[in-house]
Amino acid sequence: MKSVLKHITVAAFLMMTALGIANGPAKSEVEKRLIKVELDPVFVKKGNTLLMNLLNLSQEKVTLKVYDSENRLIFIESVEGKLVVEKAFNFEKAYEDKYKVVVSDKSGTYSETVLVK
Repeated sequence: MKSVLKHITVAAFLMMTALGIANGPAKSEVEKRLIKVELDPVFVKKGNTLLMNLLNLSQEKVTLKVYDSENRLIFIESVEGKLVVEKAFNFEKAYEDKYKVVVSDKSGTYSETVLVK
């Protein structure tokens, strides 16, 4: 009777181990959060220059636009197939105004404002 119980216990243990391996390793909450990383662009202002850097893991289309205070489009550029999208927007010779730099990718739309005095 004891040997039958041992065999059943061993069989149950082996079956649970096989099911665990078949389903893959269990992921912790931290690992799940790391998988769903959404990367926003980084904007850095240096005087009248705005530096933009975006890690584009999907290498899909990224659109860069600049608008003036009257919402007129004054610059547009599309970048595709690049892992890192970098752009320096130089406002040194720009007219005094409030400009809005807009970056759009598949994850969303992001913007930064630059005030030229």
